[in-house]
Amino acid sequence: MTRLIAETTPAGTSYLVSGSGHPVVLIHGVGLNKEMWGGQRVGLAAHYQVIAYDMLGHGASPLPVPGTGLKEYARQLHELLQHLQLPQATVIGFSMGGLVARAFALEHPQQLSAMVVLNSVFNRSAEQSAGVIERSRQAAEHGPAANAEGALSRWFSEEYQAANPAQINALRQTLASNDPQGYQTTYQLFATQDQYGSEQLSSIKAPTLIATGELDPGSTPLMAQQLAARIPGAQVAVLPEQRHMMAVESPRQVNRLLLDFLAHALPLSQPAQEILA
Repeated sequence: MTRLIAETTPAGTSYLVSGSGHPVVLIHGVGLNKEMWGGQRVGLAAHYQVIAYDMLGHGASPLPVPGTGLKEYARQLHELLQHLQLPQATVIGFSMGGLVARAFALEHPQQLSAMVVLNSVFNRSAEQSAGVIERSRQAAEHGPAANAEGALSRWFSEEYQAANPAQINALRQTLASNDPQGYQTTYQLFATQDQYGSEQLSSIKAPTLIATGELDPGSTPLMAQQLAARIPGAQVAVLPEQRHMMAVESPRQVNRLLLDFLAHALPLSQPAQEILA
């Protein structure tokens, strides 16, 4: 894939654009950046305009001030779409990006064509909440690298880690290089806002897909099912034997899922038979 040069909005958001057609925006998870979507940019850009950006506090985008809420993360996406002069877009959010996608759907519904929430969280149990809050505390005390090894073991299968040591090490370095304040502000939201907007989710009218991996320990199939039950008409997909970073570990499988959903959710953007051929 040709290396793209990142551009910047007036507010400082760093983003990449490839392909043409209906716009599809990709939102990464905590501690990562827009580069995590390489497999999806390859797989989707033949059919759509694919936009990947750095969340506040990540990559080359500005830091959030302490106490920044999900509405401000949704506002960042709103500003990006305004800058690109896009009245509507499909939003695909991974993990923390799924929370941002949900917030965007509630705050800016007129700009949402369709939504995909990948490997994200909803309605954690008391035990799950305690675990992620403890990881947030450790990161606040020791920095973004504190939980890197545990995160990588949750995110990837042992086989993938063994077969791709250079990529795993690069991700380890990405996690460690995050700005501590930006990382902590974002992680605190991820740790505490799994119920964000739960009572308003029934107002989402855009076609929605909630997907996760069968073996994802932090974004479980039960969470996906419970979240989808709150959104009218939402579809659920659980990919067999996949863990948290299935978009990276199994991009072809995830891309096929996304293309199938988009072909039916956006019938006017491109004929389904052309996309799925």
